[in-house]
Amino acid sequence: MSAASQSIDSAPDLELSSRSSEFEWNYYGWRVALAACFGVMAGFGSLFVYTFSVFVKPLGAEFGWSREAISRGFAIAAVTLGACSPFIGRWIDRFGPRRMILVCVTVFGCGVASLALLHSGLWQFYLTCFLLGVVGNGAAHLAYSRSISTWFEKRLGTALAVVMLGAGLGAMILPVVAQALVTANGWRIAYALLGTLPLLLGLPLSFLYIRDRKTQQTVISPAPDILSGKTWQQGLRSFAFWIIVAILCVSAISMNGAISQLSAMLTDRGITASGAALCASILGGSSLLARVGVGRMLDRFFGAHVALGVNLITAFGIYMLAHASTLASGSLAATLIGIGAGGEAALTPYLLTRYFGLRGFSTLYGLTWTFYAVAAAIGPVILGRTFDATGSYASVLLSLAVGLAVAAAMNLFLPKYPQLTT
Repeated sequence: MSAASQSIDSAPDLELSSRSSEFEWNYYGWRVALAACFGVMAGFGSLFVYTFSVFVKPLGAEFGWSREAISRGFAIAAVTLGACSPFIGRWIDRFGPRRMILVCVTVFGCGVASLALLHSGLWQFYLTCFLLGVVGNGAAHLAYSRSISTWFEKRLGTALAVVMLGAGLGAMILPVVAQALVTANGWRIAYALLGTLPLLLGLPLSFLYIRDRKTQQTVISPAPDILSGKTWQQGLRSFAFWIIVAILCVSAISMNGAISQLSAMLTDRGITASGAALCASILGGSSLLARVGVGRMLDRFFGAHVALGVNLITAFGIYMLAHASTLASGSLAATLIGIGAGGEAALTPYLLTRYFGLRGFSTLYGLTWTFYAVAAAIGPVILGRTFDATGSYASVLLSLAVGLAVAAAMNLFLPKYPQLTT
């Protein structure tokens, strides 16, 4: 087979993977994982989501847009991402992740940078947000997780945790960077410089290191013909898939609802604004640590049992938040909820690979993103509406905690991992 006919998604030095194992740090897969980590850090979930609030006031001051109007841009991007994720996943399964990543990262970076050229028409802002949502998951966990899963078997949980660390690092670093850029140079320069981050970090690292571990594949052969596992259609007919989706939806409603109202509910109970901000920071820190810890646990224990523990911890954190009235109790509740937020990021792709293999992985993962996006949008609305009606979050938080505990028990119905064949 000539070099020209080999897939661009195959590793450049396939002998390297046979000379070292995934338990050794010189294994090529760890380079892939590290490149994916930085790619995710410069992707949609970090660069767009966590910096969005920094630009709300500057955009309102520049154009006279209301905060509701600006927030619609975020909603457009989030809903579009959820709707497009199954199609992104299907194309990744068909053509491989590397091609999709390179295209989506390029469009995403240029799209963010183009926000520097905004004028007074809201349509331009909304159109750009729509475009970012279309390519968002091609420059995020969805695409990178598929490539990682081809390189790891025994240490897949740890490898996925390394990738998910990128989102945590982005959440901690990028808002501060964005605010500093806005303060020093204005929002237009800030958007332009942030847009270069995917192009200067995610794009070259993905081009150099993101490869599937394959030994035989031509450009003509589609990936599903050589990867083991079930088709996405078979996955949709599986009881295990719908258990995973059901738990994910309840978790998304509960966690996103609690996180979105965290500062408001703590300050309502007499905790200072700085104390509430500290709780939010603690939540982010525990989420970051949980990504690594849960990943390591997945490599040692049955995934459904790990998921059960993570979901129960989250449920208890939400229960504590319903009663938190001191900085200490609020911090503990935030810590437990953060464990759930960080752990969930690694659990879903891990369980999908174990139950369904890689043949239809990206399509199935994309579908879970659609369900997650809808559920995540519902949570804040439920909490906000309940507070408007009752003046308290306590009753709805207790209901969500009980609901998540019941959903967690559904993990006990997940079967043993099947033997997957091509």
